Formats: sequence, structure tokens, C-alpha cells
Amino acid sequence: MVTSKDYKDFILEQLELLNNINCRAMMGEYLLYYNNVLFGGIYDNRLLIKIVDSNKKYNMKEQIPYESAKTMYLVDDIDNKEKLREIITETCRDLSSKK
Repeated sequence: MVTSKDYKDFILEQLELLNNINCRAMMGEYLLYYNNVLFGGIYDNRLLIKIVDSNKKYNMKEQIPYESAKTMYLVDDIDNKEKLREIITETCRDLSSKK
């Protein structure tokens, strides 16, 4: 299944509290960047983020975005914009520190 444009637009709207979000199309899905850090994507109408130490405390479900990919976390509370901002900023902070 391919992510719909409507769902992508909805997710980007939910991420409006983050000023520097970029979305890049890739094979019918979308990669998401915050401050030029790739933190996740939209796959099959699901918001998935990379697993790092700081986001384990949110107890999100693990899912695979596509066959042979690394496991990621499913963000299912997409209506809570403040929590989304918190999860993504913490995730990107961890990802940036690993470089």
C-alpha cells in the first residue's frame, strides 16, 4: 500500500509546531527530516520514527516500514501535537549526537 497524499498532508499539519520539517517523496512513501536529521517517515499511512534511547520511554509499538527494513516505532498518538514535538525533538537530539 502506498501512502496517500491526504495522509501525508495531515501528518505535516500535525507537525506544524516544528519549524524546520522537510518531507521528501521516496517510492510512494515519504521520508521526514527535522533540522536536516532523518528521523522517520510515513509508510503505508503510518508515522514511523527511528528507535533511539530517548524515545523508548514512550512505549510505542515496533513496526517494520517495508520488507527487509530496520524496525521503527509507530507513533499512534498523532493528534497530540505537543507530544509529537517532544518525541521528534528528543529523537533528533539522540540521532545528532551519534554522528
